[in-house]
Amino acid sequence: MPVLVQGQVINSNNSNKAPVVLDGQVLFNVADFGDFSAEERAETINQALIKTMKSPEVITIDLVQTGEQITIQNTNTQQHLLTVTQADLESGTNPLHQALLWKNNIQSVVTQGQKERSRTYQSKVLLITLMVTLIAIAIHFFLQFLRRLSFHYLAKIDSKNTKSSLWHQLIIQWSQLCLLSLQLGIWLYALIYTTNLFPQTRSWHYWLNSPLLNFDTKSYSALEILLLCGWTVAIWFVVRTITNLLKHYLLKKTITEPAIRDVIAISLQCIFTALGLIILWQSWGIDVGALALTASVLGVGIGFGLQNIANNFISGLILTLERPIKVGDLIKVNDLIGTVRNIGSRSTEILTQDHIAIIIPNSQLLDNQLLNWNHRDSHSRLRIPIGVSYNSDLRKVRAALLSAAKKHPDILRAPRPQIFFQKFNHSSLDFELLVWIRDPKKQFRITSDLNYLIMASLRRYEIEIPFPQTDVNFNSPRLEQLLISWFSYQGMNLDLLPEITTPENPKNPVDNYHKFINNKTALLLSTFEEKLTEIDLDQLVAEMRGEDGLNITGRRYHLSYYPSCFIGSEAIDWIVKQQGFTREEAIELGQILIERGIIHHVTDEHPFQDSYLFYRFCIDD
Repeated sequence: MPVLVQGQVINSNNSNKAPVVLDGQVLFNVADFGDFSAEERAETINQALIKTMKSPEVITIDLVQTGEQITIQNTNTQQHLLTVTQADLESGTNPLHQALLWKNNIQSVVTQGQKERSRTYQSKVLLITLMVTLIAIAIHFFLQFLRRLSFHYLAKIDSKNTKSSLWHQLIIQWSQLCLLSLQLGIWLYALIYTTNLFPQTRSWHYWLNSPLLNFDTKSYSALEILLLCGWTVAIWFVVRTITNLLKHYLLKKTITEPAIRDVIAISLQCIFTALGLIILWQSWGIDVGALALTASVLGVGIGFGLQNIANNFISGLILTLERPIKVGDLIKVNDLIGTVRNIGSRSTEILTQDHIAIIIPNSQLLDNQLLNWNHRDSHSRLRIPIGVSYNSDLRKVRAALLSAAKKHPDILRAPRPQIFFQKFNHSSLDFELLVWIRDPKKQFRITSDLNYLIMASLRRYEIEIPFPQTDVNFNSPRLEQLLISWFSYQGMNLDLLPEITTPENPKNPVDNYHKFINNKTALLLSTFEEKLTEIDLDQLVAEMRGEDGLNITGRRYHLSYYPSCFIGSEAIDWIVKQQGFTREEAIELGQILIERGIIHHVTDEHPFQDSYLFYRFCIDD
């Protein structure tokens, strides 16, 4: 496609003709002639017209008829410009009429071109261009001042009113966008106006309006493509504004989960944008069906290259809809433990206990085993293993561990702490303390605090924490006689030694002393845990259900009737009177009965409490 300095040759819609363009104006279309194509003829005519227009003399264009051919030439120089052929004729015209029309067009454009290339015209145009540029600059700075002024003014209006904050934000955004569009429009108008004054730049207008892209038997110019892009951006802004309004004023009142609102808002934005683009493209004559076929072919190719990104994006939608995790949950993925900070469309951000942000692809959260301490119920149980010496009193061990658990403020009273005797190890008796906490994020600190409390409690109860060791016990009368003889030979007073146990003397006063100390300690340890070991729950339940037991009868509360139940506060009064417990200990005993499935709240909504609540024995259900 040949392009000249002042003229262009661009194919028209008719493939057999090419337009002759001079200074951005289409003069006429010429067809093929002999061995010359339409494009070659148009280029030759353009070169001749440009040479003629550059002449300083006044040009006169005239017709010359030779036989059946009519030519157009420069009368001053007798230069041949073009020959009118039968193929050039428009419908309903003859060669002479066609030649007269072309002659008048050429004469008008050449005269105008000579005038616009004069120094007087060039000086005048430069002055006009300078004035237009100065006016555009002044308007630009004025609009810039309005942008800043409106931004500061609108930002201060009802800034404390959260209900109108979205409207103010939208007003600020659209006002800034409108003022920015005005600035761009002013410069675009100034550019179009000034370039239209110069013949050398006027051809740019024709280039913007000339066919640039052919799609489905229709051609689109560069200007039409720019306008289409502008309308596409406008549709995106309008749809984004509408979805934001729906999200904050409709979805916020109907859906409480922010992640679900975001997914619905994004889905609506994609749907509305797609519908708007389909309507826009169809109005511009674009075949959406052919475009969809092309997009599907490209989608398959892109899908293979972006497989991981698409997988993570879909995984993010699944995480948002199914909600196995949410922001603030404490989770464990492989060996990583942290709090969910943000769930994005492609990845999830986790903040570890060391305050380090880790970015995990969403697909890994679905493919790998995920541990979530906060899922549905944030209550969780801690297991603290403890090993004590074989010489330890098991009642004292139980009392020491439960005493340590009760001292921590974050340990829940219901469900109450439990002690499990795990196994007989090589050097220790292994126990496990099980406690319930409300906030799983504190489990590491609570575990450390419990270890401190357990260590102090075991020392207070004089319970030994063993270490791997091997004891060798000797039981030989001859060895004991040998030791007595050796002590006598060394001159030691045998009366000061503890009495040695022998077959003749089986009782050892040292053992009797330790036995006395242990019995004394047992008498002093009158804790609730010690009392529980002496309670026969089956007998207790029989007494509670006996004639002198609880008042078990049908009761009515509001409009509901509950048969065979008793009141929690009356049960506590009975336990305090019959068993000698305090009210706090009676509450714990009642909770134990609930945990072992002996009694329960009539609607299973409350633990055992010292209040006007109805409870029933499971055997009466």
